[in-house]
Amino acid sequence: MHLFRSGIFLGLAAAFGWGVADFLARFATRRAGAYRTLMYMQLAGFVALTAGMAATGRWTNFFPSRAEHHAWAWAICAGLLNVGSAFSLYRSFEIGILALVAPIAASYPVLTVLLSLWSGERLTLPHAVGVVAAIIGVMLAAVSFSSPPPESSAEDHRRHVLRGVPWALAAAVGFGLLFWVLGFHVMPVFSGAASVWMVRITTFTMLALLVVPLRQRAALPNPTTLGLVAAVGVMDTAAFVANNLALKNEQVAVASVLSSLYGAVTVVLAAIFLRDKLERTQWAGIVLIFLGIALVSV
Repeated sequence: MHLFRSGIFLGLAAAFGWGVADFLARFATRRAGAYRTLMYMQLAGFVALTAGMAATGRWTNFFPSRAEHHAWAWAICAGLLNVGSAFSLYRSFEIGILALVAPIAASYPVLTVLLSLWSGERLTLPHAVGVVAAIIGVMLAAVSFSSPPPESSAEDHRRHVLRGVPWALAAAVGFGLLFWVLGFHVMPVFSGAASVWMVRITTFTMLALLVVPLRQRAALPNPTTLGLVAAVGVMDTAAFVANNLALKNEQVAVASVLSSLYGAVTVVLAAIFLRDKLERTQWAGIVLIFLGIALVSV
């Protein structure tokens, strides 16, 4: 097995980076709120990426020529998809039952894989089995089957389900489309860094413009919290670059599934540092993930 061929390694690196970023975001959102965390982490990532791109080469090394106007349109489309998907995800976490909305949102690779096959990709049998195993593993690792607290009435349960599930479905569809757009329409032209740069500036701009209509706070968090948000942004951006490079070096269906393993990384980090107990189904999900990684690496 060629476990460390570039596309596989980059996909796993993206999963690790996003998993760490989401773990840190768990603390940042409690201090600054979901919207401000999302908005300023985009800005922090954009600033860090701009500095890195400026320091490593001319801008023409990253962006396509003017003749590639369709690629710019697809890159802007990716940014808009990222806005809607990220907001839907945070909203589902805010108002829904985490044990239900998390695995629904984590199912987005299903759509990406289907679109990739529709676009002409073909998977070998081991890769197909590995992709399915990894997707099921991610969903199992993200879900908890523990009973809700006694104070949660059946009415509250139904209300949260009805409010959270549509947002989680919107996030799954949005992310599924996003990674297909990136893999087939953006990455063939843009570099990994430039594609993320476009997504970051588009996402931050849209979130900033929606502050007033959505009645959100835009004030900067206190310095300590701002540092935490910046760490989330830098880690998330680095993971995004790794993900896009994986899409460039590996089949889109495989790379998108590997990067989606970030949910399991977050769960494991919570178990290690926050003493969250993993259920048997979550351990089963983690085993399936490793099986999936092994199969897609063949």
